[in-house]
Parts: sequence; C-alpha cells; structure tokens
Amino acid sequence: MINQNTIYYSDAKVILKRGEGREFKAGGAWIYDNEIARIEGSFDDGDIIELNDFDGYFLGYGFINTASKLRVRMMSRKKNHPVNEELIKTRVRDAWEYRKRVMTSYISTYLYQYDSPMALTMLSCRLIFGEADFLPGITIDKFADVLVIESLALGTDRMKNIILDACKEVLAEDGVTIRGIYERSDAKVRELEGLERIKGFIGEEFDTKVLIEENGVKYYVDVENGQKTGFFLDQKFNRQAIRGLCKGKRVLDCFTHTGSFALNAAAGGAAKVIGVDASDLGCEQARENAALNNLSDVVSFECADVFDLLPKLESEGESFDVVILDPPAFTKSRASIKKAVTGYKEINMRGMKLVKDGGYLATCSCSHFMDEELFLKTIKDAARDAHKRLRQIEFRQQAADHPILWGGAASYYLKFVIFQVCDEK
Repeated sequence: MINQNTIYYSDAKVILKRGEGREFKAGGAWIYDNEIARIEGSFDDGDIIELNDFDGYFLGYGFINTASKLRVRMMSRKKNHPVNEELIKTRVRDAWEYRKRVMTSYISTYLYQYDSPMALTMLSCRLIFGEADFLPGITIDKFADVLVIESLALGTDRMKNIILDACKEVLAEDGVTIRGIYERSDAKVRELEGLERIKGFIGEEFDTKVLIEENGVKYYVDVENGQKTGFFLDQKFNRQAIRGLCKGKRVLDCFTHTGSFALNAAAGGAAKVIGVDASDLGCEQARENAALNNLSDVVSFECADVFDLLPKLESEGESFDVVILDPPAFTKSRASIKKAVTGYKEINMRGMKLVKDGGYLATCSCSHFMDEELFLKTIKDAARDAHKRLRQIEFRQQAADHPILWGGAASYYLKFVIFQVCDEK
C-alpha cells in the first residue's frame, strides 16, 4: 500500500522535444506523452521529477505517470520551490484566502457577518479546484463542516492526506473545524491513471447527509450517494440569476438533480415549478429539499427521461414561461463531440418549443470539450430549427470558487446562457 503521507521524489529528469510543451509554456499544467524526448534517471510512477526543455533549461517540478497520456502534471515552475509539505500548505492557504475574497459579498448577504467563524463554517464552496489551484488532479469541496475529496491523478493521490491535513490546519486558523472527510474517488477516469475507483470515509465516520444553505435555500447533500461530490456548487450564482424571471411564472426545470434550480425558481416567487430528472434517488432528494424549505406546494418532481418527456409535453400542447436546461456533460472526450452536439441541439430545440412567446430559456453545458463557440452555435442551430428568435439576456460561467486558469483549458467548462424566446416575427 502506498503511504499517502509522503511526497516521493526521484532524481529523474524529463526532457522535452524541441518545440514541445506549448500548452504548459502558455500557462497550463500538463505534459503529454508525445511531447517527451527522453527520461533520464530512475523513478516510480507518481514520483516528483524535474522537467527540462530540449536544451536543458529548467521548467519545473511535477509528478510522472507512464500509465497516463498526461505523462507529467506540473506542480511548481520555480527551482527554489520544490514540492514539499510547505509548498502544499502554501497552495491550500492561497486557495482558501482566494475563496474568502471572491465570496465576500455572497457570505455577507447569506451567511451573516463576513469574517465570523460561523459564517466561514457555513460557507459551502469548492476549496481546491485541481490545476486551477496548482494542485493537479485533486478536487475538494467544502459542504459546511464536511470535506469531500475526489482524487483523479496518481501523484496527488499519493499525497492526499498531506493535502487534507493542510486543509484542516488552514481552516482551523479561521475557527473552522472540519468534523468529517468523505472520499468520492469513484470516477471511471481514475482507471486511465492506473488507479482503482474508491469511496468511503477518511478518518472518523459521520452522517453523510449534510445540511447546507445556498442563496437562502437549504439542501441535504448526500456526499456518499449523490452525483460527483454530492452537489453542484458551480451553479451557485446562475441559480440566483434565474429568480427574477420566475416570479408568478410557470417553470419547467429539466435535469433537476436534487432540485436546486427548481427551488431557486420557487424561492423567487414562481407560481408553479415542475422538476424533471431520470434518477429516482435525485427526485426523492429533491422532494425532501422542497419540504425542507416549505416549498412542496409550489414545486413537484417527476422521474422521467428528459429526451422522452419534452416531445411528449409538446404533443400535449404544454407550454411554460421559463424552461431551464441543466444537463450532465454529454461528452467527456473529443471523440464523442459530434454525438454531444446532437444531444444539446435536441434538448434546446425541444425546450424552446415549450417556451411561451416572450418567455425565457436558461440553458447550459458543463463539458469543457463543448467549448463556448460550439455551444452557442448549437443553440443558434436549435433556434433556427425550432423557428424561434432568441434575445440574449446574460452569458455566465461557473462560480468564482471554480476559477478558470488561463492556459488550462479543462478548468473552463461551464457555459450558462439566459435567453428571451420569441416566436418568429
């Protein structure tokens, strides 16, 4: 068993081919297998190695994994900043200070006095966002006083306990005590790193149904059985943005998961909200969240396949003032983009047809392979086929606690657009 409290160094040096490493040199964190000329010295997969350019120029430190096409994930670009516990603690502290700063107005609005230990404890946010926080391959979400970790890369998987200890120590400096940690490293992508898919407690067991509050709405987050880490924190401000459009309106929320957009619509004064999801567990949790917020009389949930339900509703002559489309990523690789475009176009065309003339469509994509340009083109094509005219109200992205690292393409993944939908004039 690998010791996850140790940082493993080797004396190996990875040498790039001439002209390679363009993505890394532009600000990214990855070195691909086909960019490497040779490796000098011995190492074990997961070890920290030194990266040099073709001419021997020092480029940084990262960890290597010959089982992955992402051969080296970089952690430091400075010779005098080797990867050690001090560097990791600095990265974690920087990440936490960043969250406190960019979430200041949110904390003040919803979580009482900004800098109080209670407000910071109640804050739910993405604490560590992998490469965007210069800790590649690892995600840590903070749900009130619980941390949920997803580890997807061998190198950081071997040092995850050091990272978690740093998180607890840094948070404790602000009076935030973490009562439990749960691991959700059960994504299939771990197999590409030669890692087993695992989930379970790290440390003492606790009740895995965690109560959080976001935008004044309360949720039970199931960190053990929910999707990903249990709740999608990246849509925090996008959920808030749709409230003003929903007052007194009839709303359809597709791919509702545990009801977050639906409950924000209801909290914004919607007359009636229908949430739809294919997961029985998701709908059950959504109903529980509606009851938690005394909104069961406004919001109802239906377990159904959205692709089947939308044409059915259209054939029945249904229409809505607001339609929300928050689908899962239809593509997780470049190879399946064409199929994903078909899916996004279909649901957007069907969704538009259900919007009353002058009503509103909120639609998004959470796949970084479906880039902004392609996503907007797909919506445009859907509007043409639906014989609808679109007036863009807002274009939004993921919440600021999921920072977009320029040069790190994978960190920009969520595109969210609100339109007014008009019949052809």
